[in-house]
Amino acid sequence: MTTEEVAKKVVELVRKQAWHEALDTLYDKEIVSVEATAPESRGKEAVRGKIDWWVNAMEVHSFKASEPFVAHDRFVVQYDADVTEKESKQRRQISEIGVYTVKDGTIVREEFLPRV
Repeated sequence: MTTEEVAKKVVELVRKQAWHEALDTLYDKEIVSVEATAPESRGKEAVRGKIDWWVNAMEVHSFKASEPFVAHDRFVVQYDADVTEKESKQRRQISEIGVYTVKDGTIVREEFLPRV
């Protein structure tokens, strides 16, 4: 897959909140995932753990993904979500940019930059 094809597929899947399908079909086994406030995660199983945490910790009221911005081996997507933390019952709006790097048709790096 080209970078543009990967980018469009990511957007398609995350709009459906098909997080595990995106991981299983589009990510490299040695994926590096970087969050602004957490240690770097390496490998599909580590990213699967992040997904599982998200699914179990958040009630998602709405989730939006922009069309991707694509150049060379990278793409960017803006995410906006309205969520409630299940434990605290705190509702909040989240906005962040996902920056992805593609190599040989799979995502090898993702980094999330939150709006402050």
